Amino acid sequence: MSNWNPGGQPPGAGYPPQGGHPPHIPHPYTPPHTPHPMPPQAPPPGPLTRLRRRIGPINTARRVFKPSRPDLVEDAFIARMQKIRTLVGLGAVVWVSVTYKITKSAEDVASDRFNQSWISVLVLSVTLPVAVGILLALTAPSARRDLLRRAARSFGAIVALVAAVFVFPASMLTGFIEGKFATNPVMTVITWSTVVFIMVWVLPFIVWGIGLALIHVFRTADIHQTMPALLAMTLVWEMTLIDVFTGAYAGVPGPVRVMFLLGAPVSVTAVGLWELRRLRVRYGIAVGGILVR
Repeated sequence: MSNWNPGGQPPGAGYPPQGGHPPHIPHPYTPPHTPHPMPPQAPPPGPLTRLRRRIGPINTARRVFKPSRPDLVEDAFIARMQKIRTLVGLGAVVWVSVTYKITKSAEDVASDRFNQSWISVLVLSVTLPVAVGILLALTAPSARRDLLRRAARSFGAIVALVAAVFVFPASMLTGFIEGKFATNPVMTVITWSTVVFIMVWVLPFIVWGIGLALIHVFRTADIHQTMPALLAMTLVWEMTLIDVFTGAYAGVPGPVRVMFLLGAPVSVTAVGLWELRRLRVRYGIAVGGILVR
């Protein structure tokens, strides 16, 4: 230590080394950057899946019987309420049928419900043209062509369902399904291929189509968003009148029969009025918008 080196540091300490380069200072270790893992992607559908989505009976029924206008308002809560109403109505029918011995087995209950659903489809097929005719008479002449264009989808759904159902009586009356025309190997293959197609494709299309036709009221939302609720309320009261005149549920006590007959139309009317109010308040879609004046 000296007067020239009071800190006792070695010569050259604190000064850059010769050549003007600073001393090397090691940086702390930084792990290599790894990108965020991507979520696993679903593999692309195979050819059979794509074919099923394109021409399968259920997907075809959805394309035929569900509305598809571009400005369609899809309210998940309304759809949920419609499904709950359907399940409650089905449960009430099963309960009354079993409790009062109207039907003998579960197969009879299912058959009765299918028959009633098919009758509802037929009644709706008659009600819809009448409703469209009234709209044509009340709307402006300049808007009638557009109204008919939108109603054509509903009429097409009716024709598709009736034609699919007609396949069964036609094949039975002609004896085709019993192999009447299977007189040679080629016709035998054609006959049994057709029978398989009817059971595997036509029957699921009919069952799924009837359900969708009643839920979406033959896709009348393509005409106007309020049409399904209006026609559903009309249909359920028509079905109630049919039940009254045909003496439905004759084995049920009077008060229970009245409650059961009125339960469906009252509940459907309540849900329909609530749906119309929700469309008007939440989306600004009112019944008056059906008519273009």
